[in-house]
Amino acid sequence: MSAEIINLNKFRKASAKNEKQKKAAENRRKHGRTKAEVRIEVREETTSRNQLDEKYLKSDAATDDHDKPA
Repeated sequence: MSAEIINLNKFRKASAKNEKQKKAAENRRKHGRTKAEVRIEVREETTSRNQLDEKYLKSDAATDDHDKPA
């Protein structure tokens, strides 16, 4: 009978890698968002920021002259 020889270092590293991949997948499922969800959120933030910027009153030159010392 011939037994297969296994390098224990490779086996340990492979099992550790599998455990990390399982944990990463679990964390992605719990906490992650898809790329599309992130893009939608960024687009909504940009749109709302632009709408707010449009509503700011523009100061005209006449009011700026009063604030400057003579």
